[in-house]
Amino acid sequence: MADLKKMYTTILGDHFPMEMKISFGDQTLVYRKKTWKIAMDDGTVDERGVRYGENPDQEAALYELVNGNLVLGDCKFIDPGNGLVSGITVEDMLQVGKHPGKINLTDIDNGLNIIKYLMGKPAAVILKHNNPCGAAYGETLAQAYDRANRADRIAAFGGAIVLNRSCDKETAELLSKNYLEVVCAPEFEEGSLEILSQRKNLRVIKMAKIERLADFENYRFVDFKSLIDGGIIAQQSAVNSIRSVADLKPAVTTSKGTEYKVEREPTQREIDDMLFGWAVEHGVTSNSVIYVKDGCTVGIGTGEQDRVGVAEIAVAKAYTKYADIVCFDTYGIPYADMVLEVEQGKRDKADKEAIDAKTKKDKAGLPGSVMISDAFFPYRDGADVGIRQGVSAILQAGGSMRDFETVQACNEANPQVAMKFTGQRSFKH
Repeated sequence: MADLKKMYTTILGDHFPMEMKISFGDQTLVYRKKTWKIAMDDGTVDERGVRYGENPDQEAALYELVNGNLVLGDCKFIDPGNGLVSGITVEDMLQVGKHPGKINLTDIDNGLNIIKYLMGKPAAVILKHNNPCGAAYGETLAQAYDRANRADRIAAFGGAIVLNRSCDKETAELLSKNYLEVVCAPEFEEGSLEILSQRKNLRVIKMAKIERLADFENYRFVDFKSLIDGGIIAQQSAVNSIRSVADLKPAVTTSKGTEYKVEREPTQREIDDMLFGWAVEHGVTSNSVIYVKDGCTVGIGTGEQDRVGVAEIAVAKAYTKYADIVCFDTYGIPYADMVLEVEQGKRDKADKEAIDAKTKKDKAGLPGSVMISDAFFPYRDGADVGIRQGVSAILQAGGSMRDFETVQACNEANPQVAMKFTGQRSFKH
């Protein structure tokens, strides 16, 4: 049997060339492979590229664009030398830990893809396998991280964290209590690195350009998808154009000559959550439905084939995470450990029953949340999933032949549910 631990600690070399060129007509993009000269524990210096790809047996390479000269519709590259993930230098790796692999880099990248729309106040995004598992605003950075972590403490284990403000000691103390793969922030205040260094394998990356992300939010890049036969699909990247209340559209539709309109307008809090949730949705694999409340994710459903199914999965995940955080707050152990202790006769089942009862009574914190769907609801059944849990508002693309059914569902709810359309979907595959 293979040594699995050794497999995950093996660093592959790679056969990718140092330079790559891609031509678009008479324009040529030049990419240079990124390597880092990393100081080893024995005092030597080793030059390394990406640790490995998605799996330990896949070679991988990171390439940085060195001549941003492409003119292709709306595509506009960040100037060479001002790159984000591809511009990471060894000096930016304030703590190397296990130097980054492909998944670490793509998690950071998608975190930036989300947080660039959340730069107005302290925010944190926690990612796992290129999907956010928790995202939140806070009055302080520490509060933002704590809220994002508590939204899904289970999935945050081994996650990558992207912060949009300088990491202070209070935030570092919270971070150091968890097992994390990567912490990325624009700066690290005095004393914070000493706290984070308690986690020896943690990758700590300073990315000063995070502070300028708002400048880049409307930039498009060329997105490549390689096919198994060697073919390539090229597309322009998506841009989130739902940035203010003025971008939201009324939930009005006509069917068989009858106009249907949502009767209740959203409150300011619901509008704020719509804008926050749509920004987070921008980085969630489709089909997806998420629930947000007071600038924090409550449940995130990702990558499902049907919309009603992913709405239900997001609810189920919210219940699981809520029970876990209640258990952790009350007894200092994960909910899964409590279940095991009850099964083994080591704990009174009344403890578990009390947590289950509270989770059911509170509906996992879903009442009052805003339901966000990355595309229209083809039938009302998807919206009904959230309405049964007590959501107070819905944001969706609109445009279904049966939009009138979803409008009726909102108006029939007690209390009535507000809804807005975006007029655009936000698919990500």
